[in-house]
Amino acid sequence: MDTDTQVTQLEAALLRQAETLAREQRQNADVVRARILAESSEKLKLSEDREVLAAKAEAERMVRRQTQAAETRLASELDRLRWALTEATLSGVKLAFQEMVNDEAAYLNVLEQWLAAAAQALPAGDLVAEVRREDGKMLAAVWDELSTRAAPDRKVALKSFTHPSEGGIRVLMADGRAQLDQTFEARQARLADELARVAMERLFASAPDLGTLVHG
Repeated sequence: MDTDTQVTQLEAALLRQAETLAREQRQNADVVRARILAESSEKLKLSEDREVLAAKAEAERMVRRQTQAAETRLASELDRLRWALTEATLSGVKLAFQEMVNDEAAYLNVLEQWLAAAAQALPAGDLVAEVRREDGKMLAAVWDELSTRAAPDRKVALKSFTHPSEGGIRVLMADGRAQLDQTFEARQARLADELARVAMERLFASAPDLGTLVHG
């Protein structure tokens, strides 16, 4: 075999070897490329998932803040309405009570009823009925008859208190064991508590469910 033929064969072998190496390099590159693409796709998916979760968390925080703010505003408004309703009602009660006090016959009838209720509610024993000084003067002339009807078989002393009052009567046991206060001020205090309770029940019962509004 001459030198030229040997060179030709060597070149051909080298070319085949080069082509083989090139194919292997392309295959390796395709594998690496596919792995890189898969890894990139997974990283992108994880990043998107994290962004979605972060967006959901931020949205939930925003909803909670808005809900809390709305609840605070609603509670404040309900409290204002409760106060306004209570004050308006008490003002009307006071006017009605003053009108009754100015009607002597009606006022005497109410005082008698309250004395009778106290006599039934309080334990057995002598009683003391306390009224305003001006009411004491009015009652003095009719007290024996009125107290006998209201509290038969019980001794009821009539006394006046000096502190300011719109009227009414406070009945005490003579020994101080118990009392039933039916003065306007005591009744107003009891009524105010009940009005506040009822007003809040009515107001909250008619208030919208914030959770339903937000999540519905």
